[in-house]
Amino acid sequence: MLALGKNREEKEENRREEVKNPSFPPSLSRFCLSEQIKSKTLFHLLLLLVMSESGSAATAAEALKDEGNSQFKVGNYLKAAAVYTQAIKLQPTNPTLYSNRAAAFLHLVKLNKALADADTTITLNPNWEKGYFRKGCVLEAMQRYDEAITAFQEALKHNPQNSEVSTKIKRLNQLAREKKRVVEVENLRSNINISNLFEPFKSELNEKCGEKERSEEMFSFVIEVVESAIKVWHDSSAVPPRVNFLLDKDKTDTNKFAPVVNIDKAFESPDTHRECYPYLRQYAVDSYSKAACMIAPKSSISYPQVWKGQGSRKWKLAQSDGFFVQFESPMLRKLWFVPSSTEKGRTLCKNPELLDISIHEVVPRIFKEASVVI
Repeated sequence: MLALGKNREEKEENRREEVKNPSFPPSLSRFCLSEQIKSKTLFHLLLLLVMSESGSAATAAEALKDEGNSQFKVGNYLKAAAVYTQAIKLQPTNPTLYSNRAAAFLHLVKLNKALADADTTITLNPNWEKGYFRKGCVLEAMQRYDEAITAFQEALKHNPQNSEVSTKIKRLNQLAREKKRVVEVENLRSNINISNLFEPFKSELNEKCGEKERSEEMFSFVIEVVESAIKVWHDSSAVPPRVNFLLDKDKTDTNKFAPVVNIDKAFESPDTHRECYPYLRQYAVDSYSKAACMIAPKSSISYPQVWKGQGSRKWKLAQSDGFFVQFESPMLRKLWFVPSSTEKGRTLCKNPELLDISIHEVVPRIFKEASVVI
């Protein structure tokens, strides 16, 4: 019991000595030296000292900003954002603090928060270029390039000599054009409508056919076949060589005759080519077909390579990949080539190019030529 009492007296004496000769600055002696304060970093103890001595929240906020900047410079963006937040609590109308926190949020890919801070920066100081610059950087990260360009242009108004902003505007203009083209390519790939491109063919078909109902049926048949081939090409960069037949609904025995005939072997050699078209002619007769539309990819044709002619037969579409479309009927024959390219990493068919069938025909005539409208 005596020992315990002695220990208590020693502890009390030590406490009185600590208060009499404190190890912390005298101005902090009125703060409770709890375990929580003892665990604070030196920076926060100094911050407490500054606030105690001057009573200035602005000075404390400036100290916090400097600490945030130090954390930012070494890549501690999360800690930097947290310190800037503490500074904002002390000085909520300081645009620099919001600008700095926006930069930290941008590095953390917290883009909505970064954009909100950039907007607040602009609201607090609309004549300061930095707010617009921050906003432009965030919008760029969001791939909202047009809006980013607008923000950077506003920044440039307030500082026309800023070469970094000028460079960003040039680069974003290019990115905006590329993004717009990507959207255009996707729209072209998904929204296939070639009817208007075949209007001259439609007019000629009406004239040759004589019967509006029949000509419209043939026109719809061709458009359906070509658009279907384009869709398949967009998906796989290929289409199978085949002939589509427009069968007579009233006369064709559909148990014997299908509307599509594969001709994948037809273009392997002159012999296979020569053997193919008599078969197609007979098929058209036996199936009571009204018309036919052949689809054949250029890459599948070893013979005849109609794009290797010279002089008047010279090919005018360079080395474009793509496929041929050959329309056959008793009263009219037509040939097109649908060029293909790769754009923005996507396969895209271009507009069909009309060819002279007398020069570039891929298969000979399938139907017997009609001397009169039938």
